[in-house]
Amino acid sequence: MNVFRRGFLPNVGNLLAFEATARHGSVSRAAEELNLTQSAVSRQIQQLEESLGVSLFSRSRQRVVLTDVGRMYASQVRSTLSELSDATHQAIALSGTSGVLNLATLPTFGTRWLIPRIPAFFARHPGATVNFGVRLVPFDFAADPFDAAIHFGEPHWPGAVCELLRNEEVVPVCSPAYRERENLRAPQDLTRATLLQQSTRPTAWAEWFASVGVSVGNPLRGPRFEQFAMVAQAAAAGLGAALIPNFLIADELASGRLEILFPQSLVSGGAYYLVYPEHKAETPLLRSFRDWILSEIRQG
Repeated sequence: MNVFRRGFLPNVGNLLAFEATARHGSVSRAAEELNLTQSAVSRQIQQLEESLGVSLFSRSRQRVVLTDVGRMYASQVRSTLSELSDATHQAIALSGTSGVLNLATLPTFGTRWLIPRIPAFFARHPGATVNFGVRLVPFDFAADPFDAAIHFGEPHWPGAVCELLRNEEVVPVCSPAYRERENLRAPQDLTRATLLQQSTRPTAWAEWFASVGVSVGNPLRGPRFEQFAMVAQAAAAGLGAALIPNFLIADELASGRLEILFPQSLVSGGAYYLVYPEHKAETPLLRSFRDWILSEIRQG
């Protein structure tokens, strides 16, 4: 069943002429962009207005100004043309592939853990395409163009399956130079250090100090960063001490740019999950990706 009414679908060329003129506020500039004559653009806009039965522009000498209806219509036409362009691009991009997976991931998890390992997935599925996007909080799969997501928190996502990937253990780290400069020899010494904060984990330092039995005046002090990748960079640059999941800083620890200050770690209340809509659970490519990432987690 069609979800649109064909009688209300204008000519695409007329829409392009209208959108360009609305954006530039000028028929001549729209004609230059579209490589048409001014009279051709004017004629297309007139045809569109006649088909709609409304005036989209008010005309005064050489100027064109959107009417109220035209302003509303221009916004929606621009959005529709953008969606049509994106859909066409995706259709062309899928030529010769065996499937596409649109994955929403957390930024640091994606860049530090997932993407370095994804070549192993493509080696098993050479015709597959994985598109990456970023989402920090749960969203509606019906409204967003994603097949699955990497989620941190609780396994609560309406209408979706949550596959446990791994728990999270954060460790106190800093650069070797910062440790020497501040003479950080015991957990108590961190009470006078600069505490680098991750914005979405505002209570992490308070929980860590409580777990080691150290009283601290204000565990919320210190600069805040939105992503663990930024926190890791700040710590490696010697800006302070940080609490970071150990599996996200394996390279920094191996190279010596960061070092674990003390053995006391903190297990976060949440965990990492692969989340996908229930009705897509048996989609071949998603099933293959799920099996692969769970295997990678077990091996790691």
